[in-house]
Amino acid sequence: MQGAIAGDIIGSIFEFSNHKSEDFELFGRYNRFTDDSVMTIATADAILNGKEYAEAYKEWGRKYPNAGYGARFSDWLRSDSMAAYGSYGNGSAMRVSPVGFACNSLEAVLRESQRSAEVTHNHLEGIKGAQCVATAIFLARTGAGKEEIKAYSEKQFCYDLSKSLNEIRPGYGFDETCQGSVPQAIRAFLESSNWEDAVRKGISLGGDSDTIGCIVGGIAQAYYKGIPTAVSEQTFKKVPSDFLTIIEEFNSRFNVV
Repeated sequence: MQGAIAGDIIGSIFEFSNHKSEDFELFGRYNRFTDDSVMTIATADAILNGKEYAEAYKEWGRKYPNAGYGARFSDWLRSDSMAAYGSYGNGSAMRVSPVGFACNSLEAVLRESQRSAEVTHNHLEGIKGAQCVATAIFLARTGAGKEEIKAYSEKQFCYDLSKSLNEIRPGYGFDETCQGSVPQAIRAFLESSNWEDAVRKGISLGGDSDTIGCIVGGIAQAYYKGIPTAVSEQTFKKVPSDFLTIIEEFNSRFNVV
């Protein structure tokens, strides 16, 4: 899941200042982890330690309250309520990568990704976005090719993946919904040649850059069997020690490269 966190950090400086090019510095002074990384860690913690997803999201969100959460999720974090609020935002998809790495069957991935989503994002599109990202990761890490991943995403989740990045990029703008960011991130992965290329392509679309980077970074890690050593080193410098503990425990238990 460090691929997702690295993608988030790399995309963080472009979220509200989109960069419609693949030519940019991966890590600079102002790159930082955002809510995408915090919630990814929370998902991994829930899986590792048998916590309820809502419990883990509240725990980690309150520990890192200034990570850039959306307004509705921020209200949920501060409240005493555990009730979901019908969101179809891409928050469910950005945090789901650990599910794709931890589960041992497609059925388990679909079930567990729904569980991780519906504690907050219980709208059909919110659940679908999480399931699509998690299954793409599962298929990628278990040997599926890009055409198989594309076909499954289109058939199972009815996402249109036919447009190329060059067709999407000119008119694409900020979109925090699952349906407005998950297909675009998957398309970036499909056109990529390696992990770094995938993240560069995703961020070059513009839009919700840190989340697109997070989504494509997780899928690309699974498909390309890891992330570059230099990227991993820079990522670990940008996150707190409790993130590293969860990452190390998760990678060890689930044999993640």
